[in-house]
Amino acid sequence: MQYKEPMLRDGALKGHTIIITGGGTGLGKSMTKYFLQLGANAVISSRKLDVLEKTAEELAQETGGKVLPVACDVRRYEDVEQMISLAETTFGKVTGLVNNAAGNFISPTERLSARAFDTVVDIVLRGSYNCTLALGKKWIASKQPGTILNIIVSYAWTGSGYTVPSACAKAGVLALTRSLAAEWGKYGIRSNAIAPGPFPTEGAWARLFPEEAMPKELVEKLSPKNAIPLQRVGEHQELANLAAYLMSDYSAYINGDAITIDGGEWLLGAGEFNKMRDIPDGTWDAIEQTIRKNTKKGS
Repeated sequence: MQYKEPMLRDGALKGHTIIITGGGTGLGKSMTKYFLQLGANAVISSRKLDVLEKTAEELAQETGGKVLPVACDVRRYEDVEQMISLAETTFGKVTGLVNNAAGNFISPTERLSARAFDTVVDIVLRGSYNCTLALGKKWIASKQPGTILNIIVSYAWTGSGYTVPSACAKAGVLALTRSLAAEWGKYGIRSNAIAPGPFPTEGAWARLFPEEAMPKELVEKLSPKNAIPLQRVGEHQELANLAAYLMSDYSAYINGDAITIDGGEWLLGAGEFNKMRDIPDGTWDAIEQTIRKNTKKGS
């Protein structure tokens, strides 16, 4: 099917250098791969240098592109500045930023500690504005145009129970996207967002849909496919196609938009995780233990 195939012409991102936070795994890795296939240089970051180096080697071999892995905790502004400096030293200049790093898991809000809440908000919101501010300052000072793409969620505008820290943080990132589109457009800096629906990835899927901890009847009832009018989850290439378009010069007149790619999910039932209210109280203990195990496994 064509939606599983690359969309843009060869060389569409030639001359671009793009930083992708959370670029070592999942959707970040998929977007990075397509950017490389289209001729861009890529800088991938996360806190796990070993994962980044493995991904960088794999993608370089597959695409022939240049990938710089940089260990960076986006919650720390000085780490972000160092990452940008390394990117500029390696590639000369940075032309784009994809704020993709995120943290999320399902839980009744009253079960959360303040620390758990802070962890999600700091990675998603603080991390996004740290990277955006540090790079934006450089672009403005050097009179260089740039492109920012923020990966959010549809419940950034509807809210959603059971992922309240994420909803708060992503709403902040959406506000950041639209605010800077209005403010920084005069500098030639575009700011847009993508709100993906379910695109299965090994790490996030295990924290958001820990099926092994749920009764079988609940797994079927809560299956994401049942909440999507198209009755399927997304293919990574579909998201990569959209991301590459928004990072390319083909989308030069798109600024301040948030594009949803979820098969119609949010229209069918606003608040992606509100359906979690059907989970019995006793099952949450098993879910929490499973999420902790899956999180530790991915660390």
